[in-house]
Amino acid sequence: MNPNNDTEPVRNAIALGAWENEGGAPGRDSMDHQYGRRIETDRSWTVYHVFTGVPAQADGQIMTGLSRSAATDGMVSLNRRERRHRDQGSLMARVQLARCSVEECRR
Repeated sequence: MNPNNDTEPVRNAIALGAWENEGGAPGRDSMDHQYGRRIETDRSWTVYHVFTGVPAQADGQIMTGLSRSAATDGMVSLNRRERRHRDQGSLMARVQLARCSVEECRR
């Protein structure tokens, strides 16, 4: 690396900033991160669905034109809500499966 070349740290900082804007590193399960945040050309922030790119909605409001902190809070909140919803559905499926097994045992 050329010691006079200052562009590499700048490129790394830009890449890191873009990575953070997209929600950072995904967890073990990429389904934990259904929503990300991005900065718009007017310097406002949008929370969006990462698989479709469509701005997210919460409480009937489209999540655009936000401050960075509001976008971060909204993104985290939506991802937590999605995970709870998914986990609850998986729990209900296990309960129903267990119920069927008990009924089969009674026969």
